Amino acid sequence: MQKRRVDVAIIGAGTAGMGAYRAARKHTDNLVLIEGGHYGTTCARVGCMPSKLLIAAADSAHCMEQGSVFGVHPGGVRIDGKAVMDRVRSERDRFVGFVLETISEMPESHRLGGHARFIDDHRLVVEEQAEVIADRIVVATGARPNIPGLLKEAKDRLVVNDDLFEWNELPASVAVFGPGVIGLELGQALSRLGVRVRLFGVGGSLGPIRDERIREYALETFSREFPLDPDANVKAVKRTDEGVAITFVEKTKGNVTETFDYVLAATGRKANVDHLDIQNTELELDERGSPLFNRYTLQCGDSHIFIAGDANNDTPLLHEAADEGRIAGDNAGRYPDVRAGLRRTPLAVVFTDPQIATVGLTIDQVDERCRGCFSVGEVSFEDQGRSRVIARNKGLLRVYGEQGSGQFLGAEMFGPAAEHISHLLAWSAQRRMTVSEMLDMPFYHPVIEEGVRTALRALNRNLNIGPEVITRCMDCGPGG
Repeated sequence: MQKRRVDVAIIGAGTAGMGAYRAARKHTDNLVLIEGGHYGTTCARVGCMPSKLLIAAADSAHCMEQGSVFGVHPGGVRIDGKAVMDRVRSERDRFVGFVLETISEMPESHRLGGHARFIDDHRLVVEEQAEVIADRIVVATGARPNIPGLLKEAKDRLVVNDDLFEWNELPASVAVFGPGVIGLELGQALSRLGVRVRLFGVGGSLGPIRDERIREYALETFSREFPLDPDANVKAVKRTDEGVAITFVEKTKGNVTETFDYVLAATGRKANVDHLDIQNTELELDERGSPLFNRYTLQCGDSHIFIAGDANNDTPLLHEAADEGRIAGDNAGRYPDVRAGLRRTPLAVVFTDPQIATVGLTIDQVDERCRGCFSVGEVSFEDQGRSRVIARNKGLLRVYGEQGSGQFLGAEMFGPAAEHISHLLAWSAQRRMTVSEMLDMPFYHPVIEEGVRTALRALNRNLNIGPEVITRCMDCGPGG
């Protein structure tokens, strides 16, 4: 067995792993990047990019169907499922190609293929072909879909998002389990592309939404497009000759059985740490067998081991994985001089229609921090000027501020242009702006962002800082 001694070993070549590699290489050229699967990040290969490609096709179909709102009547809309999936895969492969180009530019001596396992705190064995002895180690092994046992009864008709993008054609029907980010995005996209969809959840949650007012509004809106039960009582899942028969309790009909071509499991993801033999180290593990770590340094305890990206199950988003990889790699490279890195204001976007966005602290976190001394501002987009002009006037934005200081703390939104509005709000939160300072910023007319001003004005009034809110203020323009 080949033996190799390095300063830094990085396990996993995804977004976090590559970020760690680049950061660690600034400190040493004696390092290795170990990858046990395909090169190409989760985002590029089976996550952000292919899902957005499918959503783009669905949005196009939906816009054509909604043309009559404007007096525009297109001919019958025909969805070519094969063409849809051909474009999804073609563009997906292009994005993956960019990642592969980056990998290929790394020195070959820095790359090692195979699954790594810990022998002890400093030694890794890679596929029984190499032993790597590392002074410092970064674990960046990502995550994989988590599939409940009940769904496995769908057998060969059970798919996860990794599989969906390999479809050559769109099926007639799909049962989606899990109304989280993946389930909502893919479920709505498939529905708008002509697939019969029913979405099942457990516990009542809906995406990342924590504000009950927004959750109720979003649930009502989605339910107009396809059946969605966020707290479903599913009795059985069974593979049949016709597909997959699902028996569930329908509120008005009792037990109902429907058959679908496929079951899509969007039931969360599990950190890839359970096959690392991490128990062979001296690290302190939590009840799931994952190492305890400091989210500002990514250091596991006071050890030489760091964990970044989806592997630590902290904030499984690409921009967070990139930040964590950079922090972990830098600290592994400079160890034992470990430093806290910049953790940005929390920001998450769900690319449904309307979009969902969460910024800064959740309403529960605001309540905890302020001990109840906070206020909320709200705006509905149903009468907001620009939103009505473009017939995208479904939505609700709620913003949170601290009483006394007037500081803006966070927001949740279900509405148009949330992907853009959430960035403005996140920047404001990271700059620790007060609501009054945010209101001093320019707002053009007519734009959707004027709805943000309306919500902030309501919040400032509720904080006992601003004046009474004037209904239909003409200073803002009609519908401002």
